[in-house]
Amino acid sequence: MQHVITSDQRSFYQENGYLLISNFLDEAETTHWRTTVDFAVQKQRGKVLTGQPAGDKPNHYDNVFLQQMLLSRISEEMRNLIHDEALAKIAADIAAIPGIQLWHDQALIKEPFANPTAFHRDVPFWSFDSNDAISYWIALDDATPNNGCLHFLPGSHKSQDYTQTNIGENVGEIFHLFPELTTIKPQPVPVKAGDCVFFNGMVVHGAGANMTPDYRRAMTCGLMPKHAKFNGKRNILSENYFRSLTIGEPLDNYEELPLLYQRPGGE
Repeated sequence: MQHVITSDQRSFYQENGYLLISNFLDEAETTHWRTTVDFAVQKQRGKVLTGQPAGDKPNHYDNVFLQQMLLSRISEEMRNLIHDEALAKIAADIAAIPGIQLWHDQALIKEPFANPTAFHRDVPFWSFDSNDAISYWIALDDATPNNGCLHFLPGSHKSQDYTQTNIGENVGEIFHLFPELTTIKPQPVPVKAGDCVFFNGMVVHGAGANMTPDYRRAMTCGLMPKHAKFNGKRNILSENYFRSLTIGEPLDNYEELPLLYQRPGGE
C-alpha cells in the first residue's frame, strides 16, 4: 500500500474533490482484498455471485449495483482491512483533518449490464453535515467507461448546501436542483484493479452503466471527521444509538463509529 501523500496530491484533492492513486495496492494486496471482499459478500448474501445479468429486480435502483453494507461487522478479515490505521492516516493526510472515524464500509458490485449510478453527493444522506468527510474506493476489477467507472464533477465539493437528491432512474436529477453544476464538465476516472480513488463526501459523482458481461467490483469506505455533529438523520446508525442522540451532539460512540486514526496532538 502506498503510504506517502505528496503536497501536489493534497492540492489536487483540495481543488478537485477527488484523487486517483494508481497502483495503490500491489498485486498480492489486491488479490487479498478481492478474496476477502468476495468471501464477506457471500457470507452476508448467503450465496455466491452467479454471473447472471442485472435487470431481473423490480426497480431501477436495485439493478444499479449489489450494495453490501458494513462487511467489517461480519468478517474479521474485512475488519482488519477497514480498521487499518495506516489506511485511515492516508485519508486524514489527503483531507488535512486531525482525526477520522469509520462511517460505513460497503462493497459496490455492478453486475453484468447493470444500470448507471445517478450523479449524487454522499454527505447529504449521512447523519452529519461536513465538507471534510472523505471516502476511498478501491477497484477490485478494472473499471472503464464501458463497465461503470466513476465520473466526478471537479470542484463541486465546495458547496455548503446539504440538500439530498435521489440516486434514481434520472441520472441528471441533481442538475435540476443545482443548475450551476451544468457548467462543470464531468471527468471520467478509469482505474486498474488495485488503484484507489479518494474523494470528498460532497463532490458530485456517478458511474456509468456496465455494458459488459462481467462484474465490476469495488470496495468503498466512508470516513467521518472525528466527532462530527449529529444532524437528525438515521442512515446507518443503530436504532438505539439514533434514539439516544440530540441534534448537534458529537457522534463520539466509538463502538458504533470506531476511531480509526488520531493525529498526535490532534485533540
